[in-house]
Amino acid sequence: MIFTTTDNFQNREIIEYLGLVSGMTYSVNYSYKGMSFKDMFNMKKYYAQVEEAIEEVKEKTFQKLQDNASKLNADGVVGIHVDMEISAGGAVMVSITGTAVKLK
Repeated sequence: MIFTTTDNFQNREIIEYLGLVSGMTYSVNYSYKGMSFKDMFNMKKYYAQVEEAIEEVKEKTFQKLQDNASKLNADGVVGIHVDMEISAGGAVMVSITGTAVKLK
């Protein structure tokens, strides 16, 4: 499946718009997973853990988006928009939306 943030695919013709698809993943306290109490105050380690958590949650969310587009027999998703929220408590939420399309 092909994903793009633009409204079309270069050198590919969209023959049908199948509808809006989305994926969302929310994980609580991801940024502290596997960290010692001391490491929670080491900002370099903390931010590395937050970055890893965001990537993991983002990948799960893209998989959900792909699964939902596949249910519509889509070949791709255009106009993808990614929203991320990170709370002070370490919760990570990622939401991805786009339009499922059928390609020629």
